[in-house]
Amino acid sequence: MATDAAARRQTGPVRSDPAGVPVWTVSERVHAPGPDHHAETVYTVGNGYLCTRGTPEESGEDQWRTTFAHGVFDPVPLFVTELANLPDWTSLAITIAGEVFDTSRGEIVSFLRELDLRDGTLTREVVWRSPRGLTSILRFERFASLADEHLVALRVEVTPERAAPVRISSPLHSYAPSRGDGTTWVQHASPVATLVDGPAGRPDTIGLHVRTMAQHYEVAVALRHHARGDVTGQAHWELPGAPALVHDFAAGPAAPATLAKVGAYQTSRDGEADVAAAALRRAREAPTYEDVLAASRAAWARRWAACDVEIEGDDDAQLAVRFGLYHLIIAAPAHDDRVNIGAKTLSGFGYRGHVFWDTEIFMLPFFTYTMPDIARNLLDYRWHNLAGARTKAAGNGCAGAQYPWESADTGEEVCPAWLLGPDGVELVRIWTGDIELHISADIAYAAHQYWQVTGDDDWYYGHGADIILETAQFWASRPTLEADGRYHMRDVVGPDEYHEHVDDNAYTNAFARWHLTLAVALFEELRASRPERASALRRALGITDETLAQWSDIAGRMAVDHGEDGLIEQFEGYFDRTDVDLAAMEPRTRSVQAILGIEATNRTQVLKQPDVLMLLFLLRSEFDREALRRNYDYYTPRTDHRYGSSLGPAMSAIIAARAGLPEDAYQHFMLGAQAGLKDPRGNAADGIHGASCGGTWQAVVLGFAGLSVSEEGWTVDPRLPAHWRRVAFRFTHRGELQHVEIRNEELTA
Repeated sequence: MATDAAARRQTGPVRSDPAGVPVWTVSERVHAPGPDHHAETVYTVGNGYLCTRGTPEESGEDQWRTTFAHGVFDPVPLFVTELANLPDWTSLAITIAGEVFDTSRGEIVSFLRELDLRDGTLTREVVWRSPRGLTSILRFERFASLADEHLVALRVEVTPERAAPVRISSPLHSYAPSRGDGTTWVQHASPVATLVDGPAGRPDTIGLHVRTMAQHYEVAVALRHHARGDVTGQAHWELPGAPALVHDFAAGPAAPATLAKVGAYQTSRDGEADVAAAALRRAREAPTYEDVLAASRAAWARRWAACDVEIEGDDDAQLAVRFGLYHLIIAAPAHDDRVNIGAKTLSGFGYRGHVFWDTEIFMLPFFTYTMPDIARNLLDYRWHNLAGARTKAAGNGCAGAQYPWESADTGEEVCPAWLLGPDGVELVRIWTGDIELHISADIAYAAHQYWQVTGDDDWYYGHGADIILETAQFWASRPTLEADGRYHMRDVVGPDEYHEHVDDNAYTNAFARWHLTLAVALFEELRASRPERASALRRALGITDETLAQWSDIAGRMAVDHGEDGLIEQFEGYFDRTDVDLAAMEPRTRSVQAILGIEATNRTQVLKQPDVLMLLFLLRSEFDREALRRNYDYYTPRTDHRYGSSLGPAMSAIIAARAGLPEDAYQHFMLGAQAGLKDPRGNAADGIHGASCGGTWQAVVLGFAGLSVSEEGWTVDPRLPAHWRRVAFRFTHRGELQHVEIRNEELTA
């Protein structure tokens, strides 16, 4: 096991489950001095309403202490909107026999930090010998309740080796900075009021009410404290914007000092007129720590019963899959259809909480198949934000609705036009917000997939039709009819962002064609089965027979070439670009773009992620296995798998599995599956990449197991890695829970 933070970031936290016990825990047994922002990400706890990074409870140097709540965004002054960091509920200051507990001082005799994926609890046990030689055992446990999304809870137990006074201070700070432009810390929220509640003279609850500076979201947090042991004193310390409750104990080997706090968060997005009163009420009415934990554990058990994936014969893969699903679950809004999951979930500052196509193509399928109520919430976020998509389309001189490349709370484009380059000095123009168009079709694809799997006609013909038809209007207005009699899409960026300003990107054009074809079929179905709905849409959107004919004509003449040999050119002129032997560039620890530069990479065939392979998987009914193999063989050696995008490995794994190459698929799968735990790209400190988590699930279920769903039902076509003995998973099809179990050479369903 590594003994410093740098080495640990390379190897990742380790599994601690005893042999023969199902793999459910992520843990580490060696304390690395100094900050480890990767570990902070790994040990995030949450519940779909908020998430808190895994920073230690005691203050430390350069910690990224954060609690983010869905939808609470605020613009960084003169820059771009981002999630606002909220007051931190986890802080503790502990003094034992007059010495402040500090892992950078004294000696760490033993250490164990463990995240139990079964119930979302993060525990830490430290045996600490102070500079003066007093040894104490400190046990910490925290979680965010999955049963009541407003509640969080933490408990600490301090046991000195001999009788000693122990002081546990629980502060609550209003100043919680966010990481602005990546280097400068800024404050999004300012204090409104300090909250105190409890018996006269001995309050047990403290809280803060803050307001974000630009968007004016109101946020309140209240913490109710429960002390156990020989309590010798209690005090309420009031500092401006930083109240604290202090408990003094007479502690010893048989009489540990224990303090638990149950907290409640409330924001003005919840519909409460007085967020401070609501937070205090929730904290006051909350049950004990043990009861909150029991309810949360029961909720977690129900979640896992619907979505767990079991892999026998490969503990590393098993842990990686469950770790990814855990992070998806804690980021998923179970009761809010006006928020979505950002690319880095709620676990870090990366991408500032913005929502990309990552949700619809990589994360949402997991929820569509296992938790359709959450999938519907995520899709409704897009429906609520159609106004922002209309604004973007109009701004680009197009009709209908064009979804922004990056979205926050309002649904308007929040992708920055400029960012600092790799050198931290030069500004780099960001074109994705201007010309990466495929996201509108990705969202339509997700809406259609949701309907195929769930059979939710009311949503599909209601909100789904709004999304699909208005974005189809955009696709009808964006391409140009040229002299060759075909429609072309000029000056775009495809999913492979190493190549900017290209023409006729295969993924973009094929999805525009698919989208327009779907829209025509959907409107015809509405006219046949729901004529009143069709009439309302015709009036609202101006859809006529001529409109449908135009959409069909554009789809039929869209420039999409599959090639005589089945090899699809990623974009016009791609095959003429410089080929690069990526194997000859090894060993390396950076992306090709970081090594060669943006412009030089753009002139090569090197891919950030495999556009064409994604297309083959997503529109798989249009391609046979020979096409999969031909394109896989060509594009795989040209893809910067390890250091390019974390989105690509899962898609490559699925294509390899479906092409009959399960061992190749396994290599891609593990690279994507361990993106969070092993951090091969060195960017997990900024948060978990939710797309890798969702792609990992898809690689197992849709790749190795070969699950396919159609109007006739579902089938599996498994191709497991040779060393996997068994795979089992559950999913919901048309309201019925299905259970699939696959063993090598054997299938039961």
